[in-house]
Amino acid sequence: MTAPIVFRERLYVPWWGWPLPLAAAVLLAAEIHMGFPGVRSWLPYLITVPLAVLLLVRLGSVKVEVSGGELRVGSAHVPLDLLGEVEVFDAKSKRKAMGPNLDPMAYVTHRGWIGPMVRVALDDPADPTPYWLFSVRSAEKLAALLRDR
Repeated sequence: MTAPIVFRERLYVPWWGWPLPLAAAVLLAAEIHMGFPGVRSWLPYLITVPLAVLLLVRLGSVKVEVSGGELRVGSAHVPLDLLGEVEVFDAKSKRKAMGPNLDPMAYVTHRGWIGPMVRVALDDPADPTPYWLFSVRSAEKLAALLRDR
């Protein structure tokens, strides 16, 4: 039996993030197309456009989830018992958290198209990671959930 999911959010790429990479893939294919006549001229389109789509889907495959007594961000997970202080950063204040105040040992999952971030301190003496810093759209909701655990 699987544990109930208390919180889940997928960090997908929004619609406005798709046109530019797809246009770049088509333009790259068109550049290559101009040099090859016949059937081979369509091969670049069959390669570059699906690769651009795959890249965009892969960028959006990260999930933030709280279930089974664990916090999961992407492929990393930590038991809720080992979590300490929870902080929320809005789009403006995350610049300091990601810039001069960032600990090089921190676990970071940042998606630039998502404004807020959450920083969760780790209280695990065996783990050298001081905290997790990750993007999440519903930052206040997740922070409240982690504080109330």
